[in-house]
Amino acid sequence: MNSSFDAQAFINNLTHQPGVYRMYDADGVVIYVGKAKDLRKRVSSYFRKQVDAVKTKALVKNIATMDVTVTNSETEALILENSFIKKFRPRYNVLLRDDKSYPYIFISAHEHPRIAFHRGTKREKGEYFGPFPNGSAVRESLRLLQKLFPVRQCDDSYYRARSRPCLQHQLKRCLAPCVGLPTEAEYQQQVDLAKLFLRGKNQQVVDSLMQRMEEASAQLEFEKAARFRDQIGALRQVQDKNAVSGSQSMLDVIGLHRESGFSCIQVLFIRDGQVQGSRSYFPKVPANTDNSELLESFLLQFYLNQQRAGQIPAEVILPHGETISSDVQTALSDALEKPLKINATSRGERARYQSLANKNAMNSVSSKLSSQTTMANRLSALKKALEKARVWDVDKPVERMECFDISHTMGDQTVASCVVFDQQGPLKSDYRRFNIKDITGGDDYAAMAQVMERRYKHAIEQDNVPDILFIDGGKGQLKQAEEYFADWPQPPLLIGVAKGESRKPGLETLFLGFGQGAIQLNEDDPGLHLIQYIRDESHRFAITGHRQRRAKVKKTSTLEEIEGVGPKRRKTLLHNLGGLQQVKSASIEQLAQVPGISRAMAETIYHAFRDE
Repeated sequence: MNSSFDAQAFINNLTHQPGVYRMYDADGVVIYVGKAKDLRKRVSSYFRKQVDAVKTKALVKNIATMDVTVTNSETEALILENSFIKKFRPRYNVLLRDDKSYPYIFISAHEHPRIAFHRGTKREKGEYFGPFPNGSAVRESLRLLQKLFPVRQCDDSYYRARSRPCLQHQLKRCLAPCVGLPTEAEYQQQVDLAKLFLRGKNQQVVDSLMQRMEEASAQLEFEKAARFRDQIGALRQVQDKNAVSGSQSMLDVIGLHRESGFSCIQVLFIRDGQVQGSRSYFPKVPANTDNSELLESFLLQFYLNQQRAGQIPAEVILPHGETISSDVQTALSDALEKPLKINATSRGERARYQSLANKNAMNSVSSKLSSQTTMANRLSALKKALEKARVWDVDKPVERMECFDISHTMGDQTVASCVVFDQQGPLKSDYRRFNIKDITGGDDYAAMAQVMERRYKHAIEQDNVPDILFIDGGKGQLKQAEEYFADWPQPPLLIGVAKGESRKPGLETLFLGFGQGAIQLNEDDPGLHLIQYIRDESHRFAITGHRQRRAKVKKTSTLEEIEGVGPKRRKTLLHNLGGLQQVKSASIEQLAQVPGISRAMAETIYHAFRDE
């Protein structure tokens, strides 16, 4: 803990009321913002003698001073916390980065504001509503707005050039402010109603229109009253449509995938029972942040955008098995002023949406990892780390890297994988798998020795010796490679990648071949992220090969031979799906819908009959 900060004295003067606390480092920079139902209890939890979380220890160590803002309720604290995070962007908070490519609806700050489609940097003065999942969603909303609120959507050059009303005025879709037909107050009223509608305040819009209709009628302005009546009718139709569609009409499905230093949250936007679009978000995530904290921070920053209110769904589905605090869910609903159902349990169509969101998150991370800029930065960081350890020449480029992994099930169907990376990323045309034979089942050392011999027997003649060879494992596996390359005049740099005691990513130790020592990179080091990516890719490639080999053996499998499928489950499967061939061709989702078949069992059955 920072010796200059007297934590106990600060806590003693804290209130038990709700509020927001800010932590500053020695330079006066905000490093963390948090909310609390009880400020004294929450802040004191950071300074207990026993703090398990590594992230909390690192945070507390950097605190030089703190301050708090008391609020009337936890909901107010939630909104204020979100505002401070956007303002200060503290390094220990999860930060949702803005993506300027998302489309918005824009209402300008002109004398006669216009409503328009916007994408890109927000330079023009006015209000931005969104972001929307895609351009078509914005255009559909603009068409609806034009029918409901007669506000201009033409560009400024067209507006300035008008000398008489255009066709939109004849269709009652614009009040024609370009030629001064409405009063300033009448036009601004419609602009304000459009803004309320975009914020999801539909009932306020209806109430306001009803009041104006009654006022116009009382003043015998029946034509104006009729216009308000028609607007109310159009709004009622929109509300009725939403009521008939039910909660499924507005549903967001969250996918999450974390790999090699990247965290991707994928949002599927389900509207009227169809996937209207999806977006990938790569928030800045501090080290040692768990999934629950990441999801809570994302949901708060994502949905507490005040201009997104019109896009708030009735329900949000989290990734399978993930949860968030019920207090956060309640506070979020209160802040949004509408009930928001958040859960991770889903069946049928929603389960398929859930699976699709996770697949898209995995694909987005894979694309990110493969990008040339990311690869170049990570390769440069790895090279610097090896230069610092004095095992790599400053002027020597890293042109080819390989990694080996062994996969088997209880010693059966052993497969070794070799993945290859160059300066651009994975070189999949050079990937190889080796079916390991004539060894004692489960002997990974013998498997490694065999694959070294088979892979590098003709490597010098073929001119494909790697610069760096990674071995997924500890000193035992590394020793097999050392023995093979012992007589080579210029062997590749050998690095054993051993997981830490908890097997948690970020705690790997790198053993350098031929007794050159060991190094341990920081878990946020881009060089380590590259090694993790290469290691994970070799693991994936080995697992896939092993499953293919196992699937060939089980092509003639019957249900009785699958572990966990007894006579009762076999009968249920055949009865529900119609026969053995239908069971073999069924998807995981179809199998999981059979009574008594869990998703884990469905996956076991699925993989027993085919390659993954």
